[in-house]
Amino acid sequence: MAKVDNSGLEMLRARINQALTGSQKQQFFESSCREMAARFLTKVIKRTPVGDGVFEAVRNNDGTYAKGKNGKPKLKRLTNGGTLRRGWTATSEGAAKSGGQTNPMQFSRTIHVSHQGNYYIIVVKNPVSYASYVEYGHRQQSGRFVPVLGKQLKKSWVRGQFMMTKSAKELSAQAPAILQRKLNKFLREVFDGQ
Repeated sequence: MAKVDNSGLEMLRARINQALTGSQKQQFFESSCREMAARFLTKVIKRTPVGDGVFEAVRNNDGTYAKGKNGKPKLKRLTNGGTLRRGWTATSEGAAKSGGQTNPMQFSRTIHVSHQGNYYIIVVKNPVSYASYVEYGHRQQSGRFVPVLGKQLKKSWVRGQFMMTKSAKELSAQAPAILQRKLNKFLREVFDGQ
């Protein structure tokens, strides 16, 4: 009768059990969620349009709008554009206006990951008040002059940019391969005992 040394198998079984029941599993799922959020943010930030900024029409002393050389209203720039884009990595509209954090990977580390049943959930949102109008489109009154934009509105419907929708669809197609690579790396670490 031959003796079999199965101490290596016992050690492997212990490592697998520890990985499947311990904090390693929790860390794997949370880091996967955060990586997917960072990838989503990278995609959506690139697709988010940047406006010219916020302008104010200059008024004369009598309350009428001052005209420039070209006959159009004279404008004074109040802020630069990019608030909506910065909003993806900001916690409030005020932070987006003042120039919030722009690195999606760093920001994704600060987002809360919740665990409900078999699901790990991470919520990505843009706190800028007009984000949904740019995403899905909106109505407007054509012919109306908007002092903030310094323009007269031309169309009654502005089509949405669908930057979030397109990014989510693109990431959904890529997610299985990304998660498979991450899972393979995790399992290699478990089997190698790292």
